[in-house]
Amino acid sequence: MPKVTTINVNGLRAAARKGYREWLADTDADVVCLQEVRAEPHQLDADVRAPDGWHTVYAPAAAKGRAGVALLTRREPERVRIGFGAEEFEDAGRYAEVDLPGLTVASLYLPSGDVGTERQAQKERFMAAFLPYLRELRERAAADGREVLVCGDWNIAHQEADLKNWRGNRRSSGFLPEEREWLSRVLDPADGGYTDVVRTLHPDVAGPYSWWSYRGRAFDNDSGWRIDYLFATPRLAERAVKAVVERAATHDERWSDHAPVSVDFVP
Repeated sequence: MPKVTTINVNGLRAAARKGYREWLADTDADVVCLQEVRAEPHQLDADVRAPDGWHTVYAPAAAKGRAGVALLTRREPERVRIGFGAEEFEDAGRYAEVDLPGLTVASLYLPSGDVGTERQAQKERFMAAFLPYLRELRERAAADGREVLVCGDWNIAHQEADLKNWRGNRRSSGFLPEEREWLSRVLDPADGGYTDVVRTLHPDVAGPYSWWSYRGRAFDNDSGWRIDYLFATPRLAERAVKAVVERAATHDERWSDHAPVSVDFVP
């Protein structure tokens, strides 16, 4: 069973200049899910676009310089899917999945919102369309004897333990009651049916946070948000043995405003 890492790179070209190349060369992950790539494959340097030892899948956004997700796998995928069937978001660079032996892995970049704007309305439409697909994916995989792992930047902090300044963000996009309730539905065994792997392994801690604003001293003060999740089907979640946020040692060593989140699974 693989080690899987998810990371919002905040622009892959910029991340490659600041340390992503070195991180990828050192990682022992079997699958890496990227979000906010912001570039089309032809715009990437060859060693970033197709690094040695990896099979790559890209889902760029039609809107240039926006969004974009990717998956890197050590094994060649058996099947690739871009988008989840919602017409509005098919070319939005928000979702891609691959089938590996016994496992479907997806990279998700859920839209960020802004209360009272069209961006928030778009986020809500995405959520409304995505939950039925998550159910369908889980049910289809179960019928095929497969497990599912949906990784990425979900742009919602689920619980108070998932962001440092939760009191000051109760009316902010990313911590709205309706967003948190939607995420609870994703994780409800009677609804979405997925398990928050990192929270299961770290049940009684603040965080571990995975995103810190570049403004102020958020990183130095660990004033962050946990919005990068690995949500698994329950049987797969039971095989997770280790979850780590690969937080940079110092602010200057960061190559994204997010940190990689990695989970190890046993057979």
